[in-house]
Amino acid sequence: MAGLERITLAIDSDLLSRFDRLLAARGLGNRSEAVRDLIRARLVEEERSTGRKEVVGSLTLLYDHEQRELSDRLVEAGHHHHGARVLATLHVHLDERLCLELLALRGTPAELRLFADALLGLKGVMHGQLVVSSPAVASPRRRRRGKAGAHAHPHDHPHSH
Repeated sequence: MAGLERITLAIDSDLLSRFDRLLAARGLGNRSEAVRDLIRARLVEEERSTGRKEVVGSLTLLYDHEQRELSDRLVEAGHHHHGARVLATLHVHLDERLCLELLALRGTPAELRLFADALLGLKGVMHGQLVVSSPAVASPRRRRRGKAGAHAHPHDHPHSH
């Protein structure tokens, strides 16, 4: 592959054995791929903590839609974006009372955190979590099963699988 550099690492044998067992147990790729994933994860964490670069994220909310005016407050809070941009939403009725809301977001880490905190703090929101990633360092995960490169959605961007 173009752009790859070979390096040598010195790793304690016990640590390497534990790492190999983890890779096998989770059905992950080879050591090189796993180390690249660890490096990417650390870079994403660094970018999330700096607050300067734009990131993407998902916010998951579990809430009681029978809570008085909560749906209106969620919509209102969503329109006051706190700098975050809502890219997409998914609303799922789990039962007669509970709803699951998924929001795809873009903005700086600080903007996403402010936005998430505003929604998570609303009365009636029972649980939620913000997950942030950086498109600058994240790369597509290789699929373990099925046809590589297969997608269920139409798009006009090129792929090189």
